[in-house]
Amino acid sequence: MSESENILEARSVTKIYRTGTIEVEALAGVDLTVKRGEMVAIMGPSGSGKTTLLNCFSGLDDIDDGSVIVEGEEIHKLSDARRTAHRAKKMGFIFQAFNLIPVFTALENVELPLLLSGVGAKEARKRAGEMLEKVNLAKRSGHRPTELSGGEQQRVTIARALVSRPAIVWADEPTGNLDTSTATTVMRLLRQFNSEGETIILVTHDPAIGESAGRLVRMKDGQVISDDAADAVPVGSGAV
Repeated sequence: MSESENILEARSVTKIYRTGTIEVEALAGVDLTVKRGEMVAIMGPSGSGKTTLLNCFSGLDDIDDGSVIVEGEEIHKLSDARRTAHRAKKMGFIFQAFNLIPVFTALENVELPLLLSGVGAKEARKRAGEMLEKVNLAKRSGHRPTELSGGEQQRVTIARALVSRPAIVWADEPTGNLDTSTATTVMRLLRQFNSEGETIILVTHDPAIGESAGRLVRMKDGQVISDDAADAVPVGSGAV
């Protein structure tokens, strides 16, 4: 069976946060379809639902209503164990806070997802080293996070997210802690991987970052209010 053109299909997704008798509708019936190979930026003011969308659409958080299908699996109908396994196999994550293991070297941080997925130690080290080369950190592979700059740590995070060649890479404010020059470098890397076919969905507050993606989705009050270039050819599709 051929792969579906759509890698993600979300329909009428609702997420409600409850504190005592207070309810806040963080996502209000959101629909979103992402094609294989797209680079999509999600923008909106603080509290608009951007990060909630990422968490719910990736399966990190539960939803109250609707459906999210990733690579043919309706992820919120899976058991917790199967959803975790699906996420580990199909998704990579890049966070603003880096979330690197401080006692591990850059190389060890990058190879960890491969080892956890059952890849042999020798092959995992080889692939991790190759990925660090792609993000121009081969010479820093033996350094621990505290010995790396913020930009270098984010590049390690990118390498870790992509080393397993996931179906979707989710990036939550990937340039939020970086200066302008370093942020530009990080975005150049993400666009490079997208051009090689990776599907990337990123949350950002930076208009320049958002507009540099192939598609810009704007949110407000838990709803999608605009979706620019939704009919454009995916950046990573290989089309010219």
